[in-house]
Amino acid sequence: MKHVKLADLDVSRIGLGCMTMSAFYTGAGTDDAESIRTIHRALDLGVTFLDTAEMYGPYVNEELLGRALAGRRDQVVLATKFGVISHPRGSRPGIDSSPENVRRAVEGSLKRLGTDYIDLFYQHRVDPATPIEETVGALAELVREGKIRHIGLSEAAPDTIRRAHSVHPVTALQTEYSLWSRDPEAELLPLVRELGIGFVPYSPLGRGFLTGGIRSTDHLADDDFRKTSPRFSGDNLQRNLRIVDEVTEVATEAGATPAQVALAWLLAQGDDVAPIPGTKRVSRVEENIAADALTLTPAQLTRLSSLTPPTGDRYADMSPVNR
Repeated sequence: MKHVKLADLDVSRIGLGCMTMSAFYTGAGTDDAESIRTIHRALDLGVTFLDTAEMYGPYVNEELLGRALAGRRDQVVLATKFGVISHPRGSRPGIDSSPENVRRAVEGSLKRLGTDYIDLFYQHRVDPATPIEETVGALAELVREGKIRHIGLSEAAPDTIRRAHSVHPVTALQTEYSLWSRDPEAELLPLVRELGIGFVPYSPLGRGFLTGGIRSTDHLADDDFRKTSPRFSGDNLQRNLRIVDEVTEVATEAGATPAQVALAWLLAQGDDVAPIPGTKRVSRVEENIAADALTLTPAQLTRLSSLTPPTGDRYADMSPVNR
């Protein structure tokens, strides 16, 4: 597995997003043993970058990683996120990046993950009620104390990133980016490259859509996030299938799967990009990691980069992102 640098943090250029093992998607939380096997298989194949968050479950995904990494903690760069659970208000859902909440959150994550430090601690969503300078100031204290080693932001707007980075260096920005979520290319990617911040695309397979395995939502559980996603709803889904069909054609030409093509396209966007495809199955993690060895031709990259944008927003409520 090749490696890239997120600022000065060395990671495998394909990571593993662990959210779907415990939350939001069909089958989450139903087979922890398979999820742990998936984590172990990823490590065996050279993945060093694992991503979770306290809200996944909530809490149970961090606990799952804590069990899976027992005896193997030193093999991974462990990333988790805070800020969408308010601990001072009794662990209630709600955007909260106050310094008090930051400190309570990190203590809980450390305990659940079974570690005494977190490699990369992200603010999950920007808190409009707390100046970013106060949040990053609290995170900088945790860096000095050795409880976290690097600071990250997720779904932050350009001005917020600049302000945060002026208080303490930001190591990585995590934002949705894939063949059907190209928005970061306009401002975010140029900005993080100017500042020397790494970029971590989440949902690099379009929440499973770019794998070609979802042509209807009928088989998804009622509480599956995608049931309420505008891109998966009604006529939007049917219109967006044209994107999958194009990716599938390129995959056939390349002798690869659509998922591998989608990841290979992302990897070709720069050596400061480390996507974190999520899965809870060994077979899928093996498929995804094989994209590390796939090189698309210039013609294939151009064709993929020219795909028509999808129909529908990424979320039903876009207000918590890009702020």
